[in-house]
Amino acid sequence: MDQHDPASTAQPERADAVPTADAAPAPRRSRRRRTAIGLLTSGAVAAGLVLGGSAVATGWPDDAAGTGLTATAGRDGSGGWSGTAWGHGDGDGSGAPSTGLLPGAGSSTGTGTATLDATTATDAQQQGVVLVDTVLGYQSAEAAGSGVVLTSDGLVVTNNHVVEGATEITVTIGTTGRTYVAEVVGTDATADVAVLQLQGASGLATAALDDDGDLAVGDGVTAVGNAEGGGVLLAAGGTVTALDQDITTQAEGASAGESLTGLIQVDADVVSGDSGGALLDDEGEVVGITTAASSGSTDITGFAIPVGDALDVVTRIVAGQDTDTITLGYPAFLGVQLGTVPGVGGAAGATGSSGATIAGVIEGTPAAEAGLAAGDTVTAVDSTAVADADALSAALADHAPGDQVTLTWTTADGTARTATVILIAGPAD
Repeated sequence: MDQHDPASTAQPERADAVPTADAAPAPRRSRRRRTAIGLLTSGAVAAGLVLGGSAVATGWPDDAAGTGLTATAGRDGSGGWSGTAWGHGDGDGSGAPSTGLLPGAGSSTGTGTATLDATTATDAQQQGVVLVDTVLGYQSAEAAGSGVVLTSDGLVVTNNHVVEGATEITVTIGTTGRTYVAEVVGTDATADVAVLQLQGASGLATAALDDDGDLAVGDGVTAVGNAEGGGVLLAAGGTVTALDQDITTQAEGASAGESLTGLIQVDADVVSGDSGGALLDDEGEVVGITTAASSGSTDITGFAIPVGDALDVVTRIVAGQDTDTITLGYPAFLGVQLGTVPGVGGAAGATGSSGATIAGVIEGTPAAEAGLAAGDTVTAVDSTAVADADALSAALADHAPGDQVTLTWTTADGTARTATVILIAGPAD
């Protein structure tokens, strides 16, 4: 998959209609765009979005103190919850339950003793469930998650956070082991839903979706997914403990918190890598898309997006509705890193001047080719002034890969510069 090819943003032709779920509740979602994913809270319960797998990233420092870029030990103390780009970690290598999500990836020699309560999924449970592997090329990292097949020609729904930042995505069919390259059809970060299209797929077995919408507290459920990124679909049984639950990501540093609402709460032992997988009812039908798990105690509390809510987003994406929360295909990409601290990509440069100060430039991107460098301050896009990093991001978000834009900036030594660049397709939004 060539992320630099503007043609990669084209929406695939669809042969199958998107399935719907009868009697599904109306979606209840925040409309605010997520800027980062961190700790989740639901009342007094802390939780972290389940993401990534056991694959360890390269190119990130290991920070066992939990203050830097590394997620460390999992519940079993083996680093099984260490992820890539985003992962679970207790921050001190003790093997205690994860206290949230940390950027980066890592490993640990912690001493925790809890074990994963899951077994290999049966063929029936695996039907329509897939393993999702991603490469985060700009972060020198990899990640793993799960997904659910909606159509025989390869339309797959997963969580947005499973593919966020991905430059390459491959999907493996659980029952056959066949692997496909996947393209992003669209994402909705606020709903934590992403839609993928498997290239060249046909005749795939699809997941059976719930058709009665009568899920109730106390019902038995099974979460099926790529638990801990092990490359095998595991099944974790449990019961529904609550419905219509709201959880909120806790703000971390400069990143605002985000809300997910109307979720199914379960006591199934869901872990890193299960994200995007299927939550099955006692009839073997998909009632939810696993998306989060608690991290405040040894007893796991899982959360899933009701399948009707997820399909509502899928329908909008496939219909080509580019909204404030939905990104179709891949976003336009300049290739700069922006912070939020004044003088380091924040609201003003070190001298207090208006503009977006560049914290870093990624090699091989339009920004690098134009000559932008860390410490430069972008002051305008297409002659329209930008006041800060948010304004620059917003200006670029209005463009598509392949668009030509003119940048105006001031170098760190005060020299005024202007250049015209062609934006490329960036990593998944």
